[in-house]
Amino acid sequence: MIIIKKIEEIKKIAEGGKILAKIIKEVGKSVRSGIKTKDLDRLAEGLILNSGGKPSFKGYSGYPSTICVSVNDVIVHAIPSEDILKEGDIVSLDIGMLYKGFHTDMAITLPVDRVSPEAQRLIRVTKKALKRGIKKARPGNTTGDIGNTVQRYVESQGFNVVRELCGHGIGKDLHEDPKILNYGKRRAGEELKEGMVICIEPMVTAGDYKLEKYKDGFGYKTIDGSLCCHFEHTIAVTREGSMILTQ
Repeated sequence: MIIIKKIEEIKKIAEGGKILAKIIKEVGKSVRSGIKTKDLDRLAEGLILNSGGKPSFKGYSGYPSTICVSVNDVIVHAIPSEDILKEGDIVSLDIGMLYKGFHTDMAITLPVDRVSPEAQRLIRVTKKALKRGIKKARPGNTTGDIGNTVQRYVESQGFNVVRELCGHGIGKDLHEDPKILNYGKRRAGEELKEGMVICIEPMVTAGDYKLEKYKDGFGYKTIDGSLCCHFEHTIAVTREGSMILTQ
């Protein structure tokens, strides 16, 4: 069931989203060669708690950490660990926060120091795919319009979109209806209506889009070992169009 949010509820989500955007920016400043991924998690948890929020991911379906830190061929949901980032890596930070009864969720992918031209282009394309998908989040369009736009742009750049994972509705629960696929057909799926709050999150691979479980039991990695990238925003569908709540 899709839950339509009231204006007052969207304002609360936007308040939390603004805080979360500042937190992920602060954590991103610590991304560099030589840092352990668990140190990024510790930093994020402290910032969330100090802001009056609670980590959305910690304890969710048994997940043990505050954020997901996924490196290179791991696309999402990896547990922060003793692993050390090194120059040339790309790292996805995925963070969710519960604030005043509502969740927000966002993700960015960052280069670790200097990275390859392919990695730079993969990051640029995924970020642009998110922007294009967000523009489609307006009343009267469908979830399929978002997915089709993301897919066509990504594939036109020689990359692929993941099929096994997707975006989602969000609110009092971290994951709500509808599913927001990163592929599909125009006019397919659920119609977007004013008051819907959704997470759009392109997950893009440089090679094959097929995934397998990562060794930690939570993350997903590309089967062929190719680089992958992930960006996400929490969006409100408004009368005027899409409103980014996590910025």
